[in-house]
Amino acid sequence: MARVLKVATVVVASASVGALFARLQAPVPVVRALSTLKSPPQVARAVWSLGRLNHVAIAVPDLEKARAFYRDVLGAQVSEAVPLPDHRVSVVFVNLGNTKMELLHPLGSDSPISGFLQKNKAGGMHHVCIEVDNINAAVADLKEKKIRSLSEGTQIGAHGKPVIFLHPKDCGGVLVELEQA
Repeated sequence: MARVLKVATVVVASASVGALFARLQAPVPVVRALSTLKSPPQVARAVWSLGRLNHVAIAVPDLEKARAFYRDVLGAQVSEAVPLPDHRVSVVFVNLGNTKMELLHPLGSDSPISGFLQKNKAGGMHHVCIEVDNINAAVADLKEKKIRSLSEGTQIGAHGKPVIFLHPKDCGGVLVELEQA
């Protein structure tokens, strides 16, 4: 008796699978009905969009050694060191063709890079910078979405354009700098 039930179950299961495939191959008339539905009303908000990756910033304990590595070993175009007292850093730009690297070194003991290097003695990636087409709209929209920034508003960055840094705890552990394109 048990053997007959198992066979019957297999036959019923096979019939069910066959019926399922037949249904999957049948045309679905619902698609037309769904395509005529009205889209939800659009909520007015400031319009902005992300642009290209502007640079990856690397904190380095020895700026001249890092500069020489990228210039002499890798053959990259490398700028002279540029002190930025307002940001308490010295910067070297490494041109990579499609983007840049920004080598950061502390300018004074109160530099935010000093704290980073105390935790990361050999240096390392500090932040990524992404261009936006409307930084003021981006800041307003991100505040509305409860994304924290490290300053109250934008500041003029190393490239002479408005920037804002987003809190890493709200950005998957990454310090993100947005820069006006």
